[in-house]
Amino acid sequence: MDYTAKMKYGTEEVEIEVKGAKTVEVLNPDSMPEIEDVAEAFRKCVEEEAIGSEPLRKRITAGDQVTIVVSDITRSWMHQGDIMTLLGHYLHDDIGVAFENIVVLIALGTHRKSTEQEKEIIAGSYMYENVQVLDHDCDGDNVYVGTTARGTDVSVNPLVIDRKVVVVGGTVHHMMAGFGGGRKNILPGVASRQTIRQNHERALDPRIAHSDPRVGCSLLENNPINEDMNEAAAFVDVAFSINIVVSTSGRYSGLFGGDMYEAWKESCEFQKKCYEKWIDYEADIVIVSSGGAPKDMNLYQGCKGMLNGMRAMKEGGQMFWLAKCPEGCGAPDYTAWLQPLKEGRLDSALRADFTIGGFIFYLTVENLKKGECRVLTTIDKDTTQPMGMTAYTDVSELMKGVDFENKTVYIIPYGGSVVPMVEGVD
Repeated sequence: MDYTAKMKYGTEEVEIEVKGAKTVEVLNPDSMPEIEDVAEAFRKCVEEEAIGSEPLRKRITAGDQVTIVVSDITRSWMHQGDIMTLLGHYLHDDIGVAFENIVVLIALGTHRKSTEQEKEIIAGSYMYENVQVLDHDCDGDNVYVGTTARGTDVSVNPLVIDRKVVVVGGTVHHMMAGFGGGRKNILPGVASRQTIRQNHERALDPRIAHSDPRVGCSLLENNPINEDMNEAAAFVDVAFSINIVVSTSGRYSGLFGGDMYEAWKESCEFQKKCYEKWIDYEADIVIVSSGGAPKDMNLYQGCKGMLNGMRAMKEGGQMFWLAKCPEGCGAPDYTAWLQPLKEGRLDSALRADFTIGGFIFYLTVENLKKGECRVLTTIDKDTTQPMGMTAYTDVSELMKGVDFENKTVYIIPYGGSVVPMVEGVD
């Protein structure tokens, strides 16, 4: 079977010829509905369609002190500023909450501080101009609120204590927590650095030098990170949550408002229908693109395409991965782990000084052991080779000598979003 794959690479498109394969299957996300009237969809999600909760106007009164916790600029793909504008008008105009009683708290986790321009994008101009918009500081004066059953000491920003809290976030697959959104606005969003570290360290298997197999995309039940996050977030009295699902075109597809846990769970189920692709077998060859810009701006972000693609490749198979990475590896914390890797002490080093960037690096290296990986990228071979992949800058060189004869092939044009699911695997 012959096929010409057209794949995104940065802002470009490249073609890859497949000749003589036994089978070729393209794994694309399913189409999602797109919301035409966002204002009306927002009204419904905070009123008659609230999930597991009374409507927002019954959860908050005019005299309340309100903190809106919203995801940071790294989640700007969900255009949260537009929803924040609708929420601001609703709280102020419909419920009667005074501007001076509203604070927008950006859920930075351990991320860098926001610029003033980013604050306006995150909160929307209406909120930015009328209420305080503040960054969470994971190293600031956070307040202890309890300890989870797994032993995580939970300290959070004082602005989510003794105030009415509304969380606004986007729901996507997450390689550690199963799904982003919901409770992640509390932990890691507005938690202390120590709380975040204690939670995230659970990504490593406590018995062997490996990631914990219970941790990964779409995994919620018995996932120690997710369950710890749920318990930690319950220490905060969240009055209402708004969970956003965005279609592949970037437009709003679903708004799920209500109880922090119940509304978020429905948003996860909705998101799964588009981006999870059930397959009958793992293939000999996987050709995957991270999805082009901005999904492949750097290796730290773009590696999600490879990690998802590996789910569709059999042990000992071949992967051809496209991730341009014009910004290089991205987070300095990602490449800092190259040296421990070269010295054969990556696992022990990460356990001694766990970081999120370090774990993403660890997961990248771990997955690359499954088979051969060639990557089309601007990152140099000295960086990629120790990790377990060979870098190319020319697509013809990338595909040189590949034998497709009688091989099963998956093509994944949007590897940063599509999550292959194999029956009995995970």
